[in-house]
Amino acid sequence: MKIVLDHLTKRFPNRNKKIKEDVIAVDDVTFEIPDGKLIGLLGPSGCGKSTTLNLISGLETPSAGRIFFGDLDVTVLAPENRGVGLVFQNYALYPHLTVEQNITFPLGNLRGKDKLTKEQMHDKAVEAAKLVQIDQLLERKPSELSGGQQQRVAIARALVKTPSVLLLDEPLSNLDARLRLQTREELSRIQKSTGITTIFVTHDQEEAMSISDMIVVMKDGAIHQIGKPQEVYDSPVNLFVAKFLGTPPINVFNGEMRDGKVFIGEEAVLNIKSTENRKVYVGIRPEGFVLASGKEANVLTCDLVRVEVMGRDTSVVSKHAAYTGATIRSIIPSEDVADTSSDKVHFTLKPKKVYLFDAETEETIDFEVR
Repeated sequence: MKIVLDHLTKRFPNRNKKIKEDVIAVDDVTFEIPDGKLIGLLGPSGCGKSTTLNLISGLETPSAGRIFFGDLDVTVLAPENRGVGLVFQNYALYPHLTVEQNITFPLGNLRGKDKLTKEQMHDKAVEAAKLVQIDQLLERKPSELSGGQQQRVAIARALVKTPSVLLLDEPLSNLDARLRLQTREELSRIQKSTGITTIFVTHDQEEAMSISDMIVVMKDGAIHQIGKPQEVYDSPVNLFVAKFLGTPPINVFNGEMRDGKVFIGEEAVLNIKSTENRKVYVGIRPEGFVLASGKEANVLTCDLVRVEVMGRDTSVVSKHAAYTGATIRSIIPSEDVADTSSDKVHFTLKPKKVYLFDAETEETIDFEVR
């Protein structure tokens, strides 16, 4: 099912009575979700992603704009008539019911020609439970299940009515790290096997990037960038997107474009094809640093803090007067050894891992290396 959001806006009355303006949770959002794709709706807390999901599900009514499922305008259609399956952060399972009864609960509300017999409901519960690999747990109560198993019950309950659209609101945030990894892999498998158009809301960029066909990055109710995860990571449109995607996050320095070079402090770190002179933010991905001796051209010199060996990689932690944060984190291959006897560390930079942003607008500046 293709989903189209057309200039979608949602305003809420401001709880602060001294402020008359409404709070705009979703601000003129327009984008299309292709049929059968898994979309990650990504952004910090309060950016409007859950409100967007609630508008799509019908739990909230838009202040302006329209929502289409295929060619059908569902903007004012009741939630139960939209054919959506919902999975929330809290599993919302009924503790007194068995796993099977929890899964079949939505089927008990069907009436008329859609009404099912107990045998049909059982068969559908088994089918949904097999899909999420909990078919051996149908007789248990929620209290007898692990967190990951409870989440799978919630997913099976959302799938049992064969929805056209599956909406997942922070479904993994209550799980520990190992279960999160396992369950997100299961979600990806389930989505691919069912072909259901799925929207996955999360503030965890690693989660969104790992399983999504496309990610939508939001801030303050507005969309900042839409694209394939790797494309958004490699070509962020602004400093916010660049900083939001990546673990460890991008390193950002105060810098300057001057005389065909990029300067951080007094050091020219890149030669570029530009005669423009202006203040910029210089973003360098952690993997964009290469250890150097300090004698090379275009070297960035930092104050060494410590070296952290992580097995496959080594993290060099350092400081610089032009750095906008606390400490710089550079990820280098484990076979490259930093000289810990010195209080300085030198790097050359991988041009494709360096980004320039306007110091005022924070928009990305395109440049070519020479």
